Parts: sequence; C-alpha cells; structure tokens
Amino acid sequence: MFPLITDLFTLFVSGGPVGMIVITLLFIALFFAAWKAPAWVKEIGNAALVVGVFWTILGWLQIVDYLSGHNDLALSIIAGGIKVSLIPVLYGLIVYFVSLILRTVHKPRI
Repeated sequence: MFPLITDLFTLFVSGGPVGMIVITLLFIALFFAAWKAPAWVKEIGNAALVVGVFWTILGWLQIVDYLSGHNDLALSIIAGGIKVSLIPVLYGLIVYFVSLILRTVHKPRI
C-alpha cells in the first residue's frame, strides 16, 4: 500500500475513530453546503473545530486519568499520549481552514 495513505489511516485511527468520523462527515457536509447552502459553511467549519477541541479535551482527560493511576511513567509515553490527543484538533483546524477559504471564495465582490 502507499506509505502516505497508510500514514493518514494510522493518524485517523490514532485520533479516535468516532471523533475523526464526525469531523470527516462535517468535512463532507462542508462541500455540500458550499454547493447548496453557502450560508452554512461558517457554522459547519465552526462545528468541526469545536468537535476537534472536544475530542482533544477527552484525550487529555484520558491522559490525566492514566497518570493518576501510574506513578512512574517514562516521558516518552506521556509525550506519545499528548501527540495522539492533538490529532483531532489539528484535523478540525484543517476543516475550519477549508471553510474559511470557501467563505472567502463565496463572498460577494465589492
């Protein structure tokens, strides 16, 4: 398989499939909204960002819960957990950025 596709799939699964699927559905809805209802592009982009932040906060809660039960952990394990928990917010930011581009394209000219 192609290395890029494998890496993207690994990031998708590592970020938490449920939250990543929700953000992906919002990403697809963003393009439908840009085509049919441009006024909704802003709200869908904001929703993707909020879902990414929410899913990241859930990841941080899991990290803190794990740290409270284990006293002696290697720093690499903690850093790996932080890295994985930041994947959904990065994906949400990408979808939000695309929504900004689509809103700019659809703005009326002066």
